[in-house]
Amino acid sequence: MSDALPIPSQPSADRYKKLAKDLQDAAKSSDDEAVRRWAGGWVKGPGRQAERMEWGWKTFKQMDERAGRCTLAGARLFLARVHGFASWAKFVRFLEAMASKSSPVSMFEAAVEAIISGKLTGLEKLLRKNPKLVRARSMREHGSTLLHYVSANGVEDFRQKTPGNIVEITSLLLHAGAAVNAESNAYGGRSTTLGLTATSCHPEYAGVQLALLELLLGHGALIDGPDGRSTVNSCLHNGRGKAAEFLAHRGARLDLEGAAGTGQLEMVQSFFRKEGRLKPSATRQQMQDGFSWACEFGRTDVVDYLLQRGMKVDARLRPDGQTGLHWAAYEGQVETVKLLLRNGAAVDIKDRSYAGTALGWALYAWGAPERTGRDAYYEVVALLAQAGAKLNPEWYEGDGERQCAVEKLRSDRRMMAALGGQ
Repeated sequence: MSDALPIPSQPSADRYKKLAKDLQDAAKSSDDEAVRRWAGGWVKGPGRQAERMEWGWKTFKQMDERAGRCTLAGARLFLARVHGFASWAKFVRFLEAMASKSSPVSMFEAAVEAIISGKLTGLEKLLRKNPKLVRARSMREHGSTLLHYVSANGVEDFRQKTPGNIVEITSLLLHAGAAVNAESNAYGGRSTTLGLTATSCHPEYAGVQLALLELLLGHGALIDGPDGRSTVNSCLHNGRGKAAEFLAHRGARLDLEGAAGTGQLEMVQSFFRKEGRLKPSATRQQMQDGFSWACEFGRTDVVDYLLQRGMKVDARLRPDGQTGLHWAAYEGQVETVKLLLRNGAAVDIKDRSYAGTALGWALYAWGAPERTGRDAYYEVVALLAQAGAKLNPEWYEGDGERQCAVEKLRSDRRMMAALGGQ
């Protein structure tokens, strides 16, 4: 479970046994608020984490028969699961092993902390003291090695961090004998460090993703997944356009979707017959998905070519029923927005999951902290406004992140002017 809860540095098995018993008592109570109070007392307050625990218990009761009957075994399994362990017995073994700082489990956990906090010297010391750590695996359900943790993906959410020296840390692990193509059970299994790194936002935001991928490839990492999945397509589905393009130019397997999403126009053309029909090796779904990513990542020439080959400009795309204009606006792709509007893209279509228009998507993305400084959004918003797009203030109500975008909008004269089509 990537959303696993953190565990204290000196955990007590007895404490968790008591927590499980208290949960059982609360679950059996006729008081509807008992489980929420239990969760609030555990996580020190009735905030979002407590609500998440209460919701998690209700969901878990529907999946596990013992939890449904509010047995102690069910309560214990729930605690194990929310900390990322497959069973109560394995969770207890972990807690007991953590009681000794010199145990392999404690040393593995210390090494993980050194990786995510950028403590290169501390990691070196641990590896010298116990060289076997480099091939050891987490006791959590994902079973990741230390190398998997450099991806900041597929492991515990609270450990998905990318320090500035992660490339040096990765190099240390590889030279110490880390298996570059070792597989983790994350996301259903067969996940490699390269695949996890390529699809992770954290290395990209830290500006080290491509350097990490280059290092892994230099040590023999396989690009495409061992289960046959296309790593390029996985990158595209996760919004990692730069990583997708990087791997496409280093021999990754490409179908029509991947070729379109990475801007390989000549390869895209190779999937069509002269009269414009798709060849048997390509599918309409690949064409539609490739159109999505071409719009999102500004592959304007590919978007133009696919429109000429019968792609509908306002087609509903996966996964949220958005259009290509939604994606192009969301990423601030000015030239692609212009092309779509010239081809008659409607500005008032709402996606099916969030009920937002392309203008709403553009402003939402513009308001996100990681996109600060992207001037392209001003031009995109102006283009949409000139085409008749109108702001719907109600769409921003009741959503914290959307509300932040509105507040930023009200204080930005340039964006207000863009909303007027200037």
